[in-house]
Amino acid sequence: MNILRILQLLLIVLITATCAIAQPKTSYKFDFGSGKVEKGYTQVLPSMIYSAELGYGFDYGTIATAIDRGGNDALKGDFCTSDKPFYFSVTLPEGNYNVTITLGDLKGGSTTTVKAESRRLMLEKVKTGFGKIETRTFTINVRTPKINDSTSIRLKPRELGYLNWDNKLTFEFTDAHPCVCGMEITKTDKAVTVYLAGNSTVVDQDREPWAAWGQMTPRFFNDGVSIANYAESGEALSSFLSAKRLAKILSIIKPGDYLFIEFGHNDQKQKGEGIGPWTSYKNYLKQYINEVRQKGGIPVLVSSMHRRNFDTIGHVINTLGDYPEVVRQTSKEENIALIDLNNMSKILYEAWGPEKSVKAFVHYPANTFPGQDKELKDNTHFNAYGAYELAKCIVEGIKSNKLDITKFLAPDILPFDPANPDPVETFDLPRSPLVSNVKPDGN
Repeated sequence: MNILRILQLLLIVLITATCAIAQPKTSYKFDFGSGKVEKGYTQVLPSMIYSAELGYGFDYGTIATAIDRGGNDALKGDFCTSDKPFYFSVTLPEGNYNVTITLGDLKGGSTTTVKAESRRLMLEKVKTGFGKIETRTFTINVRTPKINDSTSIRLKPRELGYLNWDNKLTFEFTDAHPCVCGMEITKTDKAVTVYLAGNSTVVDQDREPWAAWGQMTPRFFNDGVSIANYAESGEALSSFLSAKRLAKILSIIKPGDYLFIEFGHNDQKQKGEGIGPWTSYKNYLKQYINEVRQKGGIPVLVSSMHRRNFDTIGHVINTLGDYPEVVRQTSKEENIALIDLNNMSKILYEAWGPEKSVKAFVHYPANTFPGQDKELKDNTHFNAYGAYELAKCIVEGIKSNKLDITKFLAPDILPFDPANPDPVETFDLPRSPLVSNVKPDGN
């Protein structure tokens, strides 16, 4: 072999290696368990611990057990399970992904709830009968703070630990008997992305017992819609803008995508000349609307839900001033959809009443959670039940506005009337293991 040919081969190897580095992997097929491995799939055993080098594996110190039921179907004949929540992570670049998960036990029943990243609810209590196997598909968003080579979102210090902002997609498998047989992950550019801009009542709260409607919303959609929740605790329209969160959304939003905008709780605390609901707040709302429209996106306004504040006869007291009314007026002036969560939350809270509404907020006696030596008493922030009910209100708003994404709603969704909320006694969403006693920013 002459020297020229050797150099050509070396160049080919170098180009191939460079392309592999420049184009990170965006699709995976995993076969969980210790039995036969489905053709074209990668076997996942409990011993496979996540590392950047491997690119996938069980994560955050959680332990799973592999069960092999045998049979002719390699994918369905075995699974991984645990009597405690367990995490599985995959290195993935930013984008939307279709995820198909195969669940069940050939020699038993199963109940599996799937959360992702910072406790986003993706699948709720998927139950399979004895010997039955089911597959479920959803679309999920993976994101990073980076906007371009020189600019990124200005994250708050606490956000640096959020699973939403790292370079991997993390799943939490939990419930009475989770049985994960297989998983297929494929990047998609066809999904409609619903971006969320908001505060602590919207954000993916990363620790129990705090929760918000944005992290519950993915559960209500089939694949084809991805919820990209950019909300953060303590944010107002102006600070969301200055932290470059809107700039990030505008850098990737495509025609036909949505931006849901819900602020007010923190905006009303801002003081100074020219600052107020009918001035600065309204101007910022119109700025958001105009910039999203320029990108071909569809803005949707969401009025702020009430705080838990009742008068002596059980009626909700408005503590948000004119901010909800500004949202209503702006939606009319700009001819855009309004989800009047302010009005629906009033109906919802009054249906609960002063006593039962406590069960929807973060009200817990001392020692309810590990390390919690003081009572938690918060009339702004929700627990999982409260956030779930508000997410149902959002879904009703999507339907009543006849937004195009209505066609992607999951088939098991029943009509929801805020005047008749789901009984808290029947709500049974498993808690995640990560807990914090620190109240989120904002009030």
